[in-house]
Parts: sequence; structure tokens; C-alpha cells
Amino acid sequence: MPGEQRSKAVEREMEAMRKGLVRNILRWVPETGMQQSALAGVGLIRSDVATTSCISSVYEPSLGFIVQGEKVLQLGDKEIAYGPLNYLASSVHLPVSARVVVASAEQPYLAVKLVVEPKEVTDLILELGEKAPVVEADFSCPEVNCGLCMAQMDIGLLNAVSRLLNLLDNPADAPILAPLARKEILYRVLRGEMGARIRKFAVADSQANRISRVIALLKDHFAEPLRIRELADRANMSESSLFHSFKQVTRMSPLQFQKKLRLHEARRLMLSEGLEAASASYRVGYESPSHFSREYSRMFGAPPRADVNKLRGEQQVSA
Repeated sequence: MPGEQRSKAVEREMEAMRKGLVRNILRWVPETGMQQSALAGVGLIRSDVATTSCISSVYEPSLGFIVQGEKVLQLGDKEIAYGPLNYLASSVHLPVSARVVVASAEQPYLAVKLVVEPKEVTDLILELGEKAPVVEADFSCPEVNCGLCMAQMDIGLLNAVSRLLNLLDNPADAPILAPLARKEILYRVLRGEMGARIRKFAVADSQANRISRVIALLKDHFAEPLRIRELADRANMSESSLFHSFKQVTRMSPLQFQKKLRLHEARRLMLSEGLEAASASYRVGYESPSHFSREYSRMFGAPPRADVNKLRGEQQVSA
């Protein structure tokens, strides 16, 4: 009974913290959208409506803390559904599709995004030393190498996130205390159930870290022809090993990954810089505008011009 009472007390305390975060985020993000906060690397996300279609984007290495509402994310063949007090860890850059499934004007979907520099993780792992989590040799979970994973927040992690956001009301304290709050958040994540998985991407001689370097190369050179042999040599892996490990991390092949990066960038060029579809297709590495248009339509559900016009219309409505 005492244990059950403590558990109920913790649940009540966590719910009170969650509601406090809801109020805090709503103050800083009064309308639907994502807003970069005054704290470096901290973004606040709000959606007042559930979306019927998937929104495609490229996730960077980051942590996403869900405070209210629910969302479904698609990474290759993997679907992740998450809701209040779940958090998502993206260890590498990954092209994904997502849609908000639970949100309303009365109870918007709310989340906190914390961009994570790989060096932050590596430095903390070195500082932890023997206390750093490891993956046991006989750990055979097929998801362990995936670059995108979800877990449940505990009271310590929730408290750390709350204190980080509270610094928005204390800008004079933020330069000193925000880095400490970030470090505590990373510490608690590394000590939690996903810590061993995240560590795999930070350890220099691990397979996951090699794939993260391949992903970085593809991200920086996605417009160039894909040469698996060169990527395998750079990662010091065989071609078959590269292909297998890459698919474990990203849930897609290197070619599919490159294609998604190209299409995302083409979409950005048309929307932000006003490029025509043909010009955008050449810029991102396509040789045939018609081929580009077919692949664009398959990914985003509409031809380039129609899709971009729709996005511009949505932006004007939300402005």
C-alpha cells in the first residue's frame, strides 16, 4: 500500500507539472506553429487542429517532449504513435512524415523540441565514464539501432524540462542556468531506457556511429550521384553491411534516403525561394523534370506546383 500511495503521489505531481508546462507553452506560443524560443536550441510547437494529411520534414538530432495531444510519425516502414509525457529521440538527420491526430482549440497539441549537438552527448558520456549505459552483447532487439525511438518521461526528466522552460521568464538567469538544465536533461535521457541506444551513435567505433557519418555525407552531398562503394569505404564497411546497417538506422535504403532529402530540399526551394519545379529539380540533382514531378507527387500527394500553392495558401491563412 505505501508503494501504491507513493506511485499515485508521483502521478499527481507529474500531472501538475504537465499542466504547468501546458500553461507555460501557451503563453509563449499563442497561435499554431513552431516558435524558436529565447533559449538556444529550444523550440515550442503548437497545433490547434488534427491534420488529415502527413507533413513531411527532416528531423535533426534532437529530443522532442510531448506535453499535450497526440501525433503519429512515419519513418520508412516504422510507425511511432506518441502522446502526453512521451519523448522522442532522433540520433541522426532523418526524413519523416508526421500528422497530429489529437488536437483542438481548447486542448492544442503542444511539444518542446531540444536540438542536441552530438558533441554534447559525447562529452557527457565521457564524463559519466563507467556509469554510461551500454548495450549488452546479447541484446538482440531489432529496434536498438533505429535512429528514432520513443520512451516515457519520468518525474526527474519532466522536472528538468519544466525548469528549462521556466527560464524564459528569467532571461538574466538563462545564460548560466540554461546550459545546466540542458545537461541535466541529457543526463537523465542517457540514464533512462533509451540511453544505451543513443550511446551507440556517439561511440566512434560503433556500427551506428559509422552509419551516422554516412548520413552526414548524404545530407551534405545529396545532389551528387549516389555511390555505395564510396560510402562503404568512408565508413570502413562492406557494401552489404552498409546497406543492412543503414536500413536498421533509417528504416530505408540509402537511395530512398537520398531521394527524400532531395525532394524536401526541392520543396523548400520552391516555397522559400520561388524556384520553378524544373529549376528546383536540377538544383537537387535530378536530370529529368518529369521524373522529379512523378517522385514528388508520390511523396507529397500532389504535383509540385499544386503542392506549393496549397502550402502558400495555408501560410497566408495562419499568418
